[in-house]
Amino acid sequence: MGGVTPTVLVVGIDAAGWPAHPALVEALAGAGLVVGGARHLAAVPVPPGCATVVLGPLAPALDRLAAAVAAGTPAVVLASGDPGFFGIVRRLRAAGLPVRVLPAVSSVAAAFARAGLPWDGAAVVTAHGRDPRPALNACRALPAVAVLTAPGAGAAELGAGLAGWDRRLVVAEHLGTPDERVTWTTPAEAAATTWSDPHVLLSLAPEIATPEDPAASILQLRPDPRPVRAFRPGTNCKIAEGVGGMRVDDQPAAAPDGGWALPESAYVHRDSMITKAEVRALAVARLRPRLGRLVWDIGAGSGSVGIECALLGAAVLAVERDPDAPIRTNAARHGVDVRVVTGAAPSALAGLPDPDAVFVGGGGMDVLAAVAARRPPRVVVTLAALDRVAPAVHLLRATGYAVDGCQLAAARLADLPGGSLRLAATNPVVLLTGELP
Repeated sequence: MGGVTPTVLVVGIDAAGWPAHPALVEALAGAGLVVGGARHLAAVPVPPGCATVVLGPLAPALDRLAAAVAAGTPAVVLASGDPGFFGIVRRLRAAGLPVRVLPAVSSVAAAFARAGLPWDGAAVVTAHGRDPRPALNACRALPAVAVLTAPGAGAAELGAGLAGWDRRLVVAEHLGTPDERVTWTTPAEAAATTWSDPHVLLSLAPEIATPEDPAASILQLRPDPRPVRAFRPGTNCKIAEGVGGMRVDDQPAAAPDGGWALPESAYVHRDSMITKAEVRALAVARLRPRLGRLVWDIGAGSGSVGIECALLGAAVLAVERDPDAPIRTNAARHGVDVRVVTGAAPSALAGLPDPDAVFVGGGGMDVLAAVAARRPPRVVVTLAALDRVAPAVHLLRATGYAVDGCQLAAARLADLPGGSLRLAATNPVVLLTGELP
């Protein structure tokens, strides 16, 4: 009968500040190798003479753990909070190591608990070890987002990127330690502040938790000496019933229940000045909106294209010269957060954050040239005037885009007297798509 392959015991160190799992002391007593961050190793009773690896680069630790498993040496890995939630368990499994996990409270759960908020409607993203822009765009798009930060991609950088978006931030530093600090702040204040690592950022729409007194824009909570620490917002902070709406699944940016390419009647618009549903369906498909991406909607008008991108999870920035355009009304009707910049393109584009995709529904060649100069990976243009098609194609190709296009001409069913039907033609539109190789 063969021996049992030893497993690597992964133990979470509680972000809420509670004692470690009772099984940890026994596991450490028999361990031949303990791996963890310096603060975790210092916080637990590692036996004298037991080999340790301080986590920095992960590859050396994985090699030591693989050797321990092969030799039958009991090994323990210490990690923050729940190691299976954006944690080390994924990397250990990818390395083929057998693992057993004793989780603790995650830093995200602890941060929302400190804020006194439910988080069943929140999205959780990470900026750790990757491009922080998808995490930033999630904060721009959704009403409640928790971000696992990293040096150089923390509350200051994300706060700076949220300039122009109405958000309240909660920064939770050193959770579960004597240095714990939880701060309610604004994007501008966060951008101007130096924060300690590690910290978790909560990005919240203002209706979720809004300081009613402008002088109370920053509220700090420091650790309570008693065993249980709780956030007490006081009289200046209004807490809403939920965060982002309770979900029944784990898809905060799943396809909307009502679908997309909605009929024009789903939007307020003026004199049929709206991208028709048939054209909008292909435009949205070409823009490829999803959580983590930023879409510009230029010449937004009713905002139908940008709103449908937002319904699919993208952050959306709409540029519209008419301050009375109904885009805000339509965004509120569909329950999405679209940032509206009032002004004429191309001058209104200056200083805006770089997009992942741009829909140009209005403006001339100067607008398209300004968009192409920003080098978004995708540009979608709709044109009703045929004399603009060739110049637009040549401009995009000259700036490095591969271009394709098509004419869309729909004929919709319409009733005739006596119960007969006819086809009513809509105006043909040329849709161009430019993509960088």
